[in-house]
Amino acid sequence: MKIDYNQLMLKEISSLGDKPRLLLHCCCAPCSSAVIERLIEHFDITFFYYNPNIYPQEEYETRKKEFDKLNVNITSLEYIHQDFLDKVIGLEQEREGGDRCRACIAMRMDRAFAYAKEKGYDYVTTTLSISPHKDAQFINETGDKLQSKYDIKYLYADFKKQNGYLRSIEICRDLGIYRQDYCGCEFSRSNTKK
Repeated sequence: MKIDYNQLMLKEISSLGDKPRLLLHCCCAPCSSAVIERLIEHFDITFFYYNPNIYPQEEYETRKKEFDKLNVNITSLEYIHQDFLDKVIGLEQEREGGDRCRACIAMRMDRAFAYAKEKGYDYVTTTLSISPHKDAQFINETGDKLQSKYDIKYLYADFKKQNGYLRSIEICRDLGIYRQDYCGCEFSRSNTKK
């Protein structure tokens, strides 16, 4: 049975009292743009930029700088690309969206939950589900497992619903936000550039 993660999110939001603290894992400004619109009135959001998969480092810095155009401050960890490379050993040749991508997504979400636990957040979610190229079911199943591991609520979501992805394109056009042409790692880059 297919789960409607957007409906689960809306139901959770409707039950909120005061604005809980949400750690929002942000993969990039384009994906974050429409997500911010959807969540900002319901949560006290910290924008968490943890993406050691992005290559090269100049691309990582370019994507990080684009958040300035959204007028949000982001919290980021040190860029250590080797963390990503260590996680995907043996998966380098996997197709885009396959096991390499799942390992990458799980790694970044786990780090977001660990940070949220350390800093006392109420909820964690990620912008990753806004992409039509990402598996919202896998992302939400990963969040479900991590909420049990870290004892922090995961906000289920499928941000591409309600025209989320199209809205992100509009916002990027209006604000002049750079939209990258590959997911982030050198493996996705070489697949895209062929």
